[in-house]
Amino acid sequence: MDIITATRHGKVRGRVDRSIASYLGIPYAAAPFGVHRFRAPAPVEPWEGIRDALEFGPTAPQRPYRPPLDRLIPDVDIPGEECLNLNVWAPQAVGRPLPVLVWIHGGSLRNGSAAMPLYDGRAFARDGVVLVSVNYRLGVEGFGVFPDAPDNRGLLDQIAALTWVRDNIAGFGGDPGCVTVCGESAGAISIAALLTSPRAAGLFQRAILQSGPPHTVTRAGGAKTVRAMAKALRVPATAEGFAGVDRERLLDVQDELVGRADPVSGGPGFHIVVDDDVVPADPPPPSVDLLLGCNREEYRLWFVPSGAVERVSRLTLRLALLKFRIPGRVARLYRAGRPDAKPGVILGEMATDLLLRGPLNRLADSRLTDSLPGASLSGDSQPSDPLPGGSRPARTFFYEFAWRSPVLGLGACHALEIGFVFDNLRHGEALSGPDAPQPLADVMHRAWVDFATSGDPGWTPWDTRRPVRVFDHPGTSTVLAPRQEELRAWL
Repeated sequence: MDIITATRHGKVRGRVDRSIASYLGIPYAAAPFGVHRFRAPAPVEPWEGIRDALEFGPTAPQRPYRPPLDRLIPDVDIPGEECLNLNVWAPQAVGRPLPVLVWIHGGSLRNGSAAMPLYDGRAFARDGVVLVSVNYRLGVEGFGVFPDAPDNRGLLDQIAALTWVRDNIAGFGGDPGCVTVCGESAGAISIAALLTSPRAAGLFQRAILQSGPPHTVTRAGGAKTVRAMAKALRVPATAEGFAGVDRERLLDVQDELVGRADPVSGGPGFHIVVDDDVVPADPPPPSVDLLLGCNREEYRLWFVPSGAVERVSRLTLRLALLKFRIPGRVARLYRAGRPDAKPGVILGEMATDLLLRGPLNRLADSRLTDSLPGASLSGDSQPSDPLPGGSRPARTFFYEFAWRSPVLGLGACHALEIGFVFDNLRHGEALSGPDAPQPLADVMHRAWVDFATSGDPGWTPWDTRRPVRVFDHPGTSTVLAPRQEELRAWL
């Protein structure tokens, strides 16, 4: 059955299936082509009549992941110019405004889309949360640094989408005053920037960071990839120079330069840059409730299918320690805790903690001290207690996803948790296999629903004891300060 809903730009036609209404491919900004290419997102032109929102809209221009990741994380490629679009899933009829969860996909800021079947929002709508998923510009068009174009264009796209949510979501049954923004990997890194961006102030009340810590670079650092592409293309390293290049040629060169890079082993890529406009150099501390965490074996997505975990020798490990200036005492500590582990496993475990678990723990700790001035990280204060006058500081909740996938020996790898969060294991089988535990999806999905609804996912907020909710099957539990000795070794 079709359903018609009005937005500020015109009416859209969605579809109702089993009491869930879906609206797909709604534009939230003008197509970033022609005069809008390499520019900040421009407003959508209003339309007459009723616009169909029955199929996913175009995806941002990109190349698929390279093997073997292309089989584990299959991209969706939908051609077309109106790639700044979003999707909405909502219960058909509810008497009260519902909480809203806005999903920002990952993909190293160069891959991914909101059209991936894994991100289907029906389970959230079934459980009383309006789910919005967002496409944004990727790669050099979204995050390339040019002297003649605004920085962080992909982040500006996300802000434009959140502004659309504020202005329109009530018509879909959502509460614009109860918005949680949620993302994984590059999506979480984006949200970490949105948390401190004055442009995003007031557009959401809660945030969820899955496997992505705060990370920005300087404009000079961010421009390196553009300069390398400009050299290969034989054009000036300017937006004007790149705009004159055929898009397919641009994507080919981009893939040649950054297609093999990954978050663990590094390489050239795209980053959010500090620009003192969208992303300030000295941001204020975020004041929203925050749920954050990572997977126990993030590195295995890149190290295991590629064979790197087997290729890393003792010599390779020593060279990596030198390259990343990792003290020998840190490596000895990790070896002592894993006496039978191969060098590739030791390197991967250290990389996971260096790049993800450590920064996320520090972010949680920083919010502890910001929330209660003078609180000691070795004391017994409880930052979740109300402050004088009845108000309370913003709370932080930490999780770890520990269930190990049997597929290719991936274990508790990067991105594995998404199918559980969305209660969508069927579309996560490439990573989890066909026998992933539904009870774990029930528990994890419910925690995300509860956090979006009330700000409380169901376990103790972060305090000086560092409680971490460990999602595993069987036996999800809360653990205090897991593996803190290894984390302290990096200080």
